[in-house]
Amino acid sequence: MKLKSLFMVIVTLITLALPSVTAITGPATTAEASTTTTYVCTLSNKEKKAKAWIAKRESGGNYRARNGRYYGKYQLTVSMLKGDYSKANQEKTADRYAHTRYGSWTKAKVHWLGYHWF
Repeated sequence: MKLKSLFMVIVTLITLALPSVTAITGPATTAEASTTTTYVCTLSNKEKKAKAWIAKRESGGNYRARNGRYYGKYQLTVSMLKGDYSKANQEKTADRYAHTRYGSWTKAKVHWLGYHWF
């Protein structure tokens, strides 16, 4: 019984020290901020489809996906998200990035097809 307790303490400490390990050791939690924020997307259906296509290839649609300094559904840099990993902020930041860098989500998809990154 002591071994099991020791194991649970170790797992808890690792979980607290390394947030990315929580998906392995425990149930996933949502990426919601402490205050509920909503973001209303006003894209056309064509733009929404291109956006969803990119998200599927970048993270499988997972808001908690990690790859080095890239985080979330659209694999944005952590610095772009400014500490707010909520779904609403990821959507808003991704829309701003796509429109600033490419002009539209459909143009971002064309770029992705050529270079395999967003």
